[in-house]
Amino acid sequence: MGKRIFDIFFSLIILILASPFFLICMIIVKSSSSGPIFYAHSRIGHKGKSFGCFKFRTMYQDADAKLQPLLSANPALMQEWQTYFKLKDDPRITAIGKFLRKTSLDELPQIWNVFKGDMSIVGPRPLTQHEVTYYLKDKAPKILSVRPGLTTLWIVQGRNDLSLKERIELEEYYVNNRSFWLDCRLILQTILVMLFPKGAY
Repeated sequence: MGKRIFDIFFSLIILILASPFFLICMIIVKSSSSGPIFYAHSRIGHKGKSFGCFKFRTMYQDADAKLQPLLSANPALMQEWQTYFKLKDDPRITAIGKFLRKTSLDELPQIWNVFKGDMSIVGPRPLTQHEVTYYLKDKAPKILSVRPGLTTLWIVQGRNDLSLKERIELEEYYVNNRSFWLDCRLILQTILVMLFPKGAY
Protein backbone atom coordinates (compact mmCIF):
# COMPACT_ATOMS: atom_id res chain seq x y z
CA MET A 1 0.00 0.00 0.00
CA GLY A 2 2.81 2.40 0.90
CA LYS A 3 4.59 1.67 -2.40
CA ARG A 4 1.43 2.44 -4.37
CA ILE A 5 0.92 5.76 -2.57
CA PHE A 6 4.55 6.66 -3.29
CA ASP A 7 4.05 5.73 -6.96
CA ILE A 8 0.96 7.96 -7.27
CA PHE A 9 2.56 11.03 -5.73
CA PHE A 10 5.95 10.56 -7.42
CA SER A 11 4.41 9.99 -10.86
CA LEU A 12 2.08 12.98 -10.45
CA ILE A 13 5.01 15.25 -9.59
CA ILE A 14 6.98 14.00 -12.61
CA LEU A 15 3.97 14.44 -14.91
CA ILE A 16 3.70 18.07 -13.83
CA LEU A 17 7.41 18.92 -13.83
CA ALA A 18 8.21 17.04 -17.03
CA SER A 19 5.28 18.40 -19.05
CA PRO A 20 7.58 20.74 -21.08
CA PHE A 21 9.76 17.75 -22.02
CA PHE A 22 6.64 15.83 -23.04
CA LEU A 23 5.62 18.65 -25.35
CA ILE A 24 9.10 18.95 -26.90
CA CYS A 25 9.34 15.19 -27.44
CA MET A 26 5.88 15.10 -29.00
CA ILE A 27 6.84 17.83 -31.47
CA ILE A 28 10.15 16.29 -32.54
CA VAL A 29 8.72 12.76 -32.86
CA LYS A 30 5.85 14.01 -35.01
CA SER A 31 8.10 16.15 -37.20
CA SER A 32 10.89 13.55 -37.61
CA SER A 33 8.90 10.84 -39.45
CA SER A 34 5.38 9.85 -40.37
CA GLY A 35 3.34 7.89 -37.86
CA PRO A 36 1.79 8.28 -34.41
CA ILE A 37 3.57 10.10 -31.58
CA PHE A 38 3.02 7.34 -29.05
CA TYR A 39 3.52 3.60 -29.28
CA ALA A 40 1.61 1.26 -26.99
CA HIS A 41 3.00 -2.24 -26.89
CA SER A 42 1.18 -5.08 -25.12
CA ARG A 43 3.13 -6.16 -22.04
CA ILE A 44 2.48 -8.58 -19.20
CA GLY A 45 2.16 -6.95 -15.80
CA HIS A 46 1.20 -7.75 -12.22
CA LYS A 47 -0.13 -11.30 -11.83
CA GLY A 48 -0.05 -11.87 -15.59
CA LYS A 49 -2.44 -9.06 -16.52
CA SER A 50 -1.68 -7.51 -19.93
CA PHE A 51 -1.62 -3.75 -20.49
CA GLY A 52 -0.56 -1.20 -23.09
CA CYS A 53 2.94 0.03 -22.20
CA PHE A 54 3.39 3.56 -23.56
CA LYS A 55 6.51 4.98 -25.21
CA PHE A 56 7.32 7.74 -27.61
CA ARG A 57 7.58 6.16 -31.04
CA THR A 58 11.24 5.65 -31.92
CA MET A 59 10.88 3.46 -35.01
CA TYR A 60 9.63 3.92 -38.53
CA GLN A 61 6.12 2.71 -39.31
CA ASP A 62 5.65 -1.05 -39.87
CA ALA A 63 8.81 -1.74 -37.84
CA ASP A 64 7.30 -4.86 -36.24
CA ALA A 65 6.47 -6.33 -39.64
CA LYS A 66 10.03 -5.71 -40.85
CA LEU A 67 11.72 -7.49 -37.94
CA GLN A 68 11.43 -11.15 -38.99
CA PRO A 69 12.55 -10.56 -42.61
CA LEU A 70 15.49 -8.55 -41.26
CA LEU A 71 16.54 -11.33 -38.86
CA SER A 72 15.99 -14.10 -41.39
CA ALA A 73 18.29 -12.38 -43.87
CA ASN A 74 21.11 -11.90 -41.36
CA PRO A 75 22.13 -14.78 -39.01
CA ALA A 76 24.38 -12.45 -36.96
CA LEU A 77 21.44 -10.16 -36.22
CA MET A 78 19.32 -13.20 -35.37
CA GLN A 79 21.93 -14.32 -32.82
CA GLU A 80 22.14 -10.81 -31.36
CA TRP A 81 18.35 -10.65 -31.04
CA GLN A 82 18.12 -14.05 -29.36
CA THR A 83 20.83 -13.05 -26.84
CA TYR A 84 19.82 -9.48 -26.00
CA PHE A 85 16.29 -9.21 -27.43
CA LYS A 86 17.51 -5.93 -28.97
CA LEU A 87 19.68 -4.86 -31.90
CA LYS A 88 22.48 -2.40 -31.21
CA ASP A 89 22.31 -0.87 -34.70
CA ASP A 90 18.65 -1.43 -35.46
CA PRO A 91 17.91 0.06 -38.92
CA ARG A 92 14.24 0.40 -37.97
CA ILE A 93 14.99 3.18 -35.46
CA THR A 94 14.69 6.79 -36.60
CA ALA A 95 17.51 9.29 -36.06
CA ILE A 96 15.61 11.11 -33.31
CA GLY A 97 14.55 7.72 -31.93
CA LYS A 98 18.19 6.82 -31.27
CA PHE A 99 18.58 9.98 -29.18
CA LEU A 100 15.34 9.33 -27.26
CA ARG A 101 16.43 5.77 -26.49
CA LYS A 102 19.95 6.73 -25.46
CA THR A 103 18.61 9.31 -22.99
CA SER A 104 15.63 7.11 -21.97
CA LEU A 105 13.28 9.98 -22.84
CA ASP A 106 11.26 7.53 -24.94
CA GLU A 107 10.16 5.93 -21.65
CA LEU A 108 8.61 9.14 -20.23
CA PRO A 109 5.03 8.21 -21.23
CA GLN A 110 5.27 5.21 -18.90
CA ILE A 111 4.89 7.68 -16.06
CA TRP A 112 1.20 7.61 -17.05
CA ASN A 113 1.26 3.80 -16.72
CA VAL A 114 2.62 4.26 -13.19
CA PHE A 115 -0.07 6.81 -12.30
CA LYS A 116 -2.78 4.46 -13.65
CA GLY A 117 -1.47 1.54 -11.62
CA ASP A 118 -0.22 -0.63 -14.50
CA MET A 119 3.35 -0.11 -13.34
CA SER A 120 5.45 1.05 -10.40
CA ILE A 121 8.36 3.50 -10.37
CA VAL A 122 10.72 0.62 -9.50
CA GLY A 123 10.14 -3.01 -10.37
CA PRO A 124 11.00 -5.66 -12.98
CA ARG A 125 10.74 -4.22 -16.49
CA PRO A 126 7.51 -5.27 -18.27
CA LEU A 127 7.93 -8.12 -20.75
CA THR A 128 6.01 -9.35 -23.77
CA GLN A 129 4.02 -12.58 -23.63
CA HIS A 130 6.71 -14.22 -25.77
CA GLU A 131 9.44 -13.22 -23.31
CA VAL A 132 7.40 -14.45 -20.35
CA THR A 133 6.67 -17.81 -22.00
CA TYR A 134 10.07 -18.59 -23.50
CA TYR A 135 12.50 -16.77 -21.19
CA LEU A 136 10.98 -16.35 -17.72
CA LYS A 137 9.50 -19.84 -17.72
CA ASP A 138 9.36 -21.10 -14.10
CA LYS A 139 10.51 -17.69 -12.79
CA ALA A 140 7.37 -16.02 -14.17
CA PRO A 141 5.14 -16.40 -11.06
CA LYS A 142 7.75 -14.78 -8.81
CA ILE A 143 8.70 -11.90 -11.13
CA LEU A 144 5.07 -11.19 -12.07
CA SER A 145 4.08 -11.14 -8.39
CA VAL A 146 5.00 -7.43 -8.27
CA ARG A 147 4.10 -4.54 -10.56
CA PRO A 148 6.55 -3.98 -13.42
CA GLY A 149 8.70 -0.88 -13.04
CA LEU A 150 9.78 2.20 -14.92
CA THR A 151 13.30 1.41 -13.77
CA THR A 152 14.96 -1.65 -12.30
CA LEU A 153 18.26 -3.11 -11.18
CA TRP A 154 19.64 -4.04 -14.60
CA ILE A 155 18.95 -0.53 -15.93
CA VAL A 156 21.71 0.79 -13.65
CA GLN A 157 24.02 -2.23 -14.03
CA GLY A 158 24.69 -2.41 -17.73
CA ARG A 159 21.35 -1.87 -19.44
CA ASN A 160 21.28 -3.40 -22.93
CA ASP A 161 24.89 -4.60 -22.68
CA LEU A 162 23.54 -7.36 -20.42
CA SER A 163 22.09 -10.51 -21.95
CA LEU A 164 18.44 -11.30 -21.37
CA LYS A 165 19.49 -14.12 -19.03
CA GLU A 166 21.53 -11.69 -16.90
CA ARG A 167 18.64 -9.23 -16.81
CA ILE A 168 16.22 -11.91 -15.62
CA GLU A 169 18.64 -12.92 -12.84
CA LEU A 170 18.80 -9.29 -11.66
CA GLU A 171 15.00 -9.01 -11.81
CA GLU A 172 14.71 -12.06 -9.57
CA TYR A 173 17.25 -10.56 -7.18
CA TYR A 174 15.20 -7.35 -6.98
CA VAL A 175 11.97 -9.23 -6.20
CA ASN A 176 13.72 -11.20 -3.45
CA ASN A 177 15.38 -8.14 -1.90
CA ARG A 178 13.01 -5.24 -2.66
CA SER A 179 12.65 -2.50 -0.07
CA PHE A 180 11.88 1.21 0.12
CA TRP A 181 15.57 2.07 0.46
CA LEU A 182 16.56 -0.10 -2.50
CA ASP A 183 13.90 1.68 -4.56
CA CYS A 184 15.25 5.09 -3.52
CA ARG A 185 18.79 4.07 -4.43
CA LEU A 186 17.69 2.78 -7.85
CA ILE A 187 15.76 5.99 -8.57
CA LEU A 188 18.86 8.09 -7.85
CA GLN A 189 21.08 5.77 -9.89
CA THR A 190 18.62 5.90 -12.78
CA ILE A 191 18.83 9.70 -12.86
CA LEU A 192 22.62 9.40 -13.17
CA VAL A 193 22.24 6.81 -15.94
CA MET A 194 19.96 9.18 -17.85
CA LEU A 195 22.46 12.03 -17.49
CA PHE A 196 25.46 9.84 -18.39
CA PRO A 197 24.00 7.08 -20.59
CA LYS A 198 25.92 3.88 -21.20
CA GLY A 199 24.66 0.68 -22.76
CA ALA A 200 21.49 2.35 -24.08
CA TYR A 201 20.26 1.67 -27.62
